[in-house]
Amino acid sequence: MLREVIHCRGHENVKATHRSTLEITTEDFLTPRGDCIICVSADKALSDLSEEFKSALRRGARLRVVIRAGNLSDELTAYGSPELKLESPVSMVIRKSDYIDARTLAIKATKSAKDIKRELVELLRNPETIVTVELVIEEKA
Repeated sequence: MLREVIHCRGHENVKATHRSTLEITTEDFLTPRGDCIICVSADKALSDLSEEFKSALRRGARLRVVIRAGNLSDELTAYGSPELKLESPVSMVIRKSDYIDARTLAIKATKSAKDIKRELVELLRNPETIVTVELVIEEKA
């Protein structure tokens, strides 16, 4: 099983209201306009993922994403694609659509930022909250 774990922090400007995307960023700031970002100061961006993990995504593997903070968690699934570039040194974006750019981690997701449990989003609004995002390849295409 291929797995990547990302550690990041909450931020007071987390809104998690975007209807089609969810983003994790290595940047340590978040403006109120960043309504898809769920955590900041991530210790990994797309460019940091292992080549084996990236290859599986490029084969169209199914990806399970588990977001944990405090004693709460939420999860979603999304899919890789041969079109993925997986090269952003700053962020990773999960999309409900099949749009792909340099920041895209996965597409055809079952949830976007607005679908994340609101109790979890409340924790994500606290800069003291440590967030763990687990990425698990569930199957290889």
